[in-house]
Amino acid sequence: MSIRLVSLVIPVYNEQDNLLELVRRCLAVGATLRTDYELILIDDGSADDSARSIAAAAERDPHVVGVLLNRNYGQHAAVLAGLAQARGDVVVTLDADLQNPPEEIPKLLAGIEAGADVVSGVRRLRRDTLFRRVASRLMNRLMLKITGVDVGDYGCMLRAYRRDIVDAVLACGDRSAYVPALANSFAGNVHEVEVDHAERHAGESKYSLLKLFNLYFDLLVSATTAPLRLMSMIGVGLAVAGAAFGVLLLVLRFVYGPDWAAQGVFTIFAILFIFLGVQLIGMGLLGEYIGRISRDVQARPRFIVHARLGTNALAPPLETSHAPARGGTRSRSA
Repeated sequence: MSIRLVSLVIPVYNEQDNLLELVRRCLAVGATLRTDYELILIDDGSADDSARSIAAAAERDPHVVGVLLNRNYGQHAAVLAGLAQARGDVVVTLDADLQNPPEEIPKLLAGIEAGADVVSGVRRLRRDTLFRRVASRLMNRLMLKITGVDVGDYGCMLRAYRRDIVDAVLACGDRSAYVPALANSFAGNVHEVEVDHAERHAGESKYSLLKLFNLYFDLLVSATTAPLRLMSMIGVGLAVAGAAFGVLLLVLRFVYGPDWAAQGVFTIFAILFIFLGVQLIGMGLLGEYIGRISRDVQARPRFIVHARLGTNALAPPLETSHAPARGGTRSRSA
């Protein structure tokens, strides 16, 4: 496809120490592109001076657009706010900590020009902690088993999307959307490219252990109902095991008499605790899905934009013609 305008979408949360270098490198990459571009920085309710830095960048350069949310909604809500602001027929997302080098963006655009709907970055030589690397690897394998979609790095935010994929994502009402997984569900052709992964330029990661767990949980339950099916399978297995164990207890009672195993009281308690635990887990999963359905039905806004900054902040989107969906192929290149 012929690209006319590229939108770089970057969520920002307490990244004041990275913004100056981030903007400089993104503008430098944009200047080398063979097409027009815009740099959209979304402040996700930062408590530092990130919003002021974004406003200053938008005032200095007409390519920069600032979107200021009125509070912190989370990374993927901020990404959705950026997608809603983006005017390009190709949208590229990346993180603000500069672990995703902006210099890798041309690789993604080459994949889009080659016909891909989505181009996903796969980080090589990751500069994260051992825990984050192991957790990411486990989640990638789990998502492959559950969805059958072989994506090498679900956690990498360095991705490029065609306009029709972005429009499809925005049309969804999911309140806990994990954007990469949601976009892949609409893509007929997902291409993967290996990209560099750098040390964080400044500051510390905003993802604590709890936030990482919530992120991966959102990814899991937003992409599939497999946890519910798993609980059903466990329930059937326990029911069969319970029936078999009941028959065994009855036989042992006749063989050894009523005094065997304190008349079976402790055994009964152990079985009840197992069943109660499984029931509570199943009810919790079921409640999570019902709660998400309730939030989607209420159709509340996913975010509120406090201000839009920049020369092109209110410019109309490009008129685009969407190509028909192609066959579901996936490829990977270095």
